[in-house]
Amino acid sequence: IIKTALPNMDREAKEEYFVVIQAKDMGGHMGGLSGTTTVTITLSDVNDNPPKFAQSLYHFSVMEDVALGEPIGRVKANDLDIGENAKSSYDIIEGDGMDVFEITTDAQTQDGIIRVRKPLDFETKKSYTLKVEAANIHIDPRFLSGGPFKDTATVKIVVEDADEPPVFSSPTYLLEVHENAALNSVLGQVTAHDPDVSSSPIRFSIDRHTDLERQFNVNAEDGKITLATPLDRETSTWHNITIVATETSKCLSTLTVLVGF
Repeated sequence: IIKTALPNMDREAKEEYFVVIQAKDMGGHMGGLSGTTTVTITLSDVNDNPPKFAQSLYHFSVMEDVALGEPIGRVKANDLDIGENAKSSYDIIEGDGMDVFEITTDAQTQDGIIRVRKPLDFETKKSYTLKVEAANIHIDPRFLSGGPFKDTATVKIVVEDADEPPVFSSPTYLLEVHENAALNSVLGQVTAHDPDVSSSPIRFSIDRHTDLERQFNVNAEDGKITLATPLDRETSTWHNITIVATETSKCLSTLTVLVGF
C-alpha cells in the first residue's frame, strides 16, 4: 500500500511523482533476492484555486454606430486548475453601463466577451466604467475556506464619435400656398442641424426627381423654399418634393415636403 508522506500536496506545483518500489524475499535477510519497479503517481485536480484576471484595468474604445451585439473587447481570468475546475462565468456587477453592455463566456477560450446591447450616442455619453466579475462555476465545498473563488476587474469603455447625417427639425413639413403666389416668394423654410460635436455646415437642395418641372427652389444656405414657376390648382392640388440636407462631410438626410394650395 502506497501512502502519502506529506500533507497538502499541490498538483499546480508538481503533478507527477515517480516512486521506485523494491520487493525482497527471505524477509530482507542476507542472500535473499529482490526486484524493483517504478510507479508513476499522477495527482488529480481539485478546485482549490480562484480565477485571477490578467490585469486589474482594461481599456476599450468603440464607435458610437457599432451594431448591437457586436463584440467590443475581451477580458481574461486565468485559473491554475484544469478542466471543469478552471471554468468561470463572467458578470457585470457594477457600473454606469450595466444596461448598455453585456458579458458572456467564450466556451473555447474562457474569455469574457463584452458586447453592446443598447445603442450608443457619443453626444450623450462619451465613456463608461464597468466592474466585471469572474467566478468559478464548479465549487468544491471542501475548499470553501480558501475562497472566494472569484475575482473582479475594472473596464473603461470610450465611445468614439461617428459622422452622423444631418437631422431635420421635423420629419415632414406641410406648406399651404395660394395658387396666385408671386414668383420667387418664400413658401416656407426647412431647418436641420448636425448632431455631431463638430457641427459641420449644412447645405440644402431639392431632389429634382420629385420636382421634374422645377416649380420650386430651395436656398442652399438657409433652407427657404421659393416658387420658381406659376402654380395652377386645377392642374395639381398637391406637390410632394424631397429636400436633401448635406454636410460638408457629405453625409446627407432627405425629407419630404408637402406643398398644398
